[in-house]
Amino acid sequence: MTDPARNAVIYYADDAYSPESKGLNGRRVAGASFLKGFFRHAEVEEFVSLSQGTNGAKSFAKLYAASTQRDVPHRPVFMAEPLRMDPLGTLYYPSPNFAGEAWKRQRFGMGSYAICGVTHTTATQSVMQGFLDLRAAPQAPCDAIICTSKAVHAATLRNIELADDHLLDRFGSLPPKPLLPVIPLGINCDDFAHDPKARKRLRERMNWGNDDIVVATLSRLLPYGKFDPGPLFIALERAQARLPKGKKLHFVACGIYGDTHSQTVFESCAKAFMPAVSYLHLDGADATARIETLSGADIFTFPIDNIQETFGLAPIEAMAAGLPVVTSDWDGMRDTVTEDVGIRIPTLTVGPDHTAPEAWRYHHGGLSYQQYGNNLSAMTEIDLAALTDAIVALALDEDKRRAMGKAGQKRAREIYDWAQIVPQMQDLWAEQAAIRSAHADKLPKSPVPTPMAPSPTDLFESYPSRIADQGVCHAVAIGDEATLEAVLTARRYDKIGGMFERPDTLKRILRVILAAGEQGTDARAVARTLNMNILTVERSWVFFLKYGLIERRDFRCRAWRRHR
Repeated sequence: MTDPARNAVIYYADDAYSPESKGLNGRRVAGASFLKGFFRHAEVEEFVSLSQGTNGAKSFAKLYAASTQRDVPHRPVFMAEPLRMDPLGTLYYPSPNFAGEAWKRQRFGMGSYAICGVTHTTATQSVMQGFLDLRAAPQAPCDAIICTSKAVHAATLRNIELADDHLLDRFGSLPPKPLLPVIPLGINCDDFAHDPKARKRLRERMNWGNDDIVVATLSRLLPYGKFDPGPLFIALERAQARLPKGKKLHFVACGIYGDTHSQTVFESCAKAFMPAVSYLHLDGADATARIETLSGADIFTFPIDNIQETFGLAPIEAMAAGLPVVTSDWDGMRDTVTEDVGIRIPTLTVGPDHTAPEAWRYHHGGLSYQQYGNNLSAMTEIDLAALTDAIVALALDEDKRRAMGKAGQKRAREIYDWAQIVPQMQDLWAEQAAIRSAHADKLPKSPVPTPMAPSPTDLFESYPSRIADQGVCHAVAIGDEATLEAVLTARRYDKIGGMFERPDTLKRILRVILAAGEQGTDARAVARTLNMNILTVERSWVFFLKYGLIERRDFRCRAWRRHR
């Protein structure tokens, strides 16, 4: 039997895990890959999902069924009742910004469960604001943010330090920081295995021979959000000029253009900067195209110069396919691409004072996120000479390409396959459980008011003339179930959804009032008869009064109290 402390309820929403239906981007691809790996490799007694309703639970179950043949049971939990995750005590949330989840937990007490987030892009205003929000929220010592690389850990820690400086100056004290472990993203290596048939298919279709060297990338094609293609194309053109006659370079961009602007930039830069090198675009949304790219290429490149990127799954996918990798010496690639599997190209940018204008303009809305990233990319150099040298060296040395590719396959499987990553995440969840247990006496367990979600009739108590007392009032029914049905039909509550009480609940309560006859009854008595929550009955009672389905009969009782 496995320890439930090493399991977590998975927060599920299609937007975080469904690139096919919601759009292809890094966090969704990573989310879908994580779920697949988790289903295959987690040592758990059950898979538990947390979703808004049955549709989310069904989507989670569908992905589970498509990912593995394991027969581990799936148990859905819904967001209205998160404590049903028990005996699990950790919520896995697919973002670093879980301040909102911490406030939701506040309803049940800070010690009720731990929360584990994960970094993806950390450069957006909402994410940077989110770290301040998290530190001001009821974040507990047992909470964690998984940082996917050492560079992202440093950036996240710096963002939290800046938030803490403000909070300490303003309020004089700070809560404990969340755990910030470095655990990389993973892949399912078998999904990217080299396919000789796919290689032959692509190269024959393009009429590329053995002396043709194909340099490829697998990426969202965003010059302002991934990498500026211009310097890469200049390096490819320079490399082509240094290669012997008959050895031809080709570039394959497998991905989705972010917009028509991005397509124009890639294609115009290819035409302007590398006329001697062919340019081929393949649809990154097509699984066949992705496999053809990784199998048909000789060299993989990922020259990131943008703060949008935080880890870089594509180089690991290329390693799993047996390709040598040429990438920039940039954030996550600094961890993943070692000298035995590829070549990292030095990068250079300017200091904090130089980019302060971009920070201010982005903050006040003078720059969009795309413009913000575009400007910072323009001030980031990837060493052109070193990039050219790397392409030439690998293009001329098949043995080196083969050796790096073989080392990359080994590294990807031994370090970055989900079979290796999922146990690290489970170790973290167990650590969170231990910290939560150790702080059990210090963390409030009882419900605590949430300032941004107060009870409306508490916040707006001054609006009505009076507030109902317990039991509301003694009343008799003057309308029957048919009258209630007519009211509900005319009022069309069902068309909006999220009704204040279920129609069958209203009918059950009205039947008891009808059964009381001319003597009448009050909400407390009805609650006892139905063994129902008194608050539910009182909510319904006021609705019945509102529509004249019941009528007050005991005017001597203090049925109402004035507001404060």
